[in-house]
Amino acid sequence: MKESNAVENTSPWEVALQQLEDAARELNLDPGVLEILRTPRRALEVAVPTRMDDGTIRVFKGYRVHHNTSRGPSKGGIRYHPQVNLDEVKALAMWMTWKCAVVGIPFGGAKGGVLCDPNVMSQNELQRMTRRFANEILPFIGPEKDIPAPDLGTNPQIMAWIMDTYSTREGYSVPGVVTGKPMAIGGSAGRPLATARGVTYTTLATLKHRGMSVEDARIVVQGFGNVGGGTVDLMNEQGCTVVGVSDVKGGIYNPEGLNPGALRAHARDSGSVVGYEGGETVTNDQLLTLECDVLIPAALEGVLTAQNAEDVKATVIVEAANGPTLPEADDIFEDRGIPVVPDILANAGGVTVSYFEWVQDLQAYYWTEDEVNERLRRIMEQSYVDVLALAEERKIRMRTAATMLGVQRVAEAHMTRGLYP
Repeated sequence: MKESNAVENTSPWEVALQQLEDAARELNLDPGVLEILRTPRRALEVAVPTRMDDGTIRVFKGYRVHHNTSRGPSKGGIRYHPQVNLDEVKALAMWMTWKCAVVGIPFGGAKGGVLCDPNVMSQNELQRMTRRFANEILPFIGPEKDIPAPDLGTNPQIMAWIMDTYSTREGYSVPGVVTGKPMAIGGSAGRPLATARGVTYTTLATLKHRGMSVEDARIVVQGFGNVGGGTVDLMNEQGCTVVGVSDVKGGIYNPEGLNPGALRAHARDSGSVVGYEGGETVTNDQLLTLECDVLIPAALEGVLTAQNAEDVKATVIVEAANGPTLPEADDIFEDRGIPVVPDILANAGGVTVSYFEWVQDLQAYYWTEDEVNERLRRIMEQSYVDVLALAEERKIRMRTAATMLGVQRVAEAHMTRGLYP
């Protein structure tokens, strides 16, 4: 059945609202509660003046959005990217709210970003910009209020600068103010590959549910950053055959399988997977329509659209990126019988281990990597079962089922707490 009527070229925020309304309709959600959940609790836009290496001053635009805090402090990454805008950040914050609720961790959703191109900035420029951005959002973040983390274009070092800026103001070390930090200052074992590991656990659960052999599974991954590259390595370790991979410059394809180690070495030396001799070059658009069992979009949002959904040849899609499938493509995939494991379930491994890191920081008691990975596996597998059971019971797509679970849990928390005053 069709569950959305959104039009092509909608913004991520409009897509997020459409998904919320689909879930609210299935839940018969109270209109007042729906109105509250549609509206971010606060959205902050700040100026980030930064002295560049040549002595000039540039003013970057920064954002931090808290979508909901009914279940706990808000949680979400900070991205540095030339296309960051408020609608995107609001959508990502809303998706974080549902994601945290789906996997049962006591956070609400937040997101942040700075409109910049980190690839053309020096380390010194990035540090000055990051510390100034952190200073501008300091009143809104904290271990009990809002805990940032890395996202697109940011990394553990940037989290370390934010932690140090916050700690300097407080007068003592506050490792719990951010997650995704280096191990040396309170980061968690297992955090760097947590999102990719969560995608892997979810993909394996999907293969098992559909009666597909792991050893025979052919995998295509769009994106070769921390999430995409990690997923390639982990799926290969599980015995899957990775036949296609891409990055921002293009992709590489070999129906007999790629060698992830050799591909990573080539990308490290050349700056891209393009040109790898172990396969043929394809475009990012072509990569999405390659013959495969599992397609894993692990790049930006909005890459699966009404224009290419009919050409997708994957048996199943597992969303490692945030919002890679537009509503029209969702409808087409449903009509074609291609299940989509949604982002708010599939890529929740990162925020789950961020929760573990936050808990460890608050206790000053740290776990081994094996303990972290085992706790993550249990949560991801149970969350998959919960979403799948609801989808099959209600005969709805997994995205709507996952959103329903998240919305229902957040709505219950909100109604239990009540409306102030």
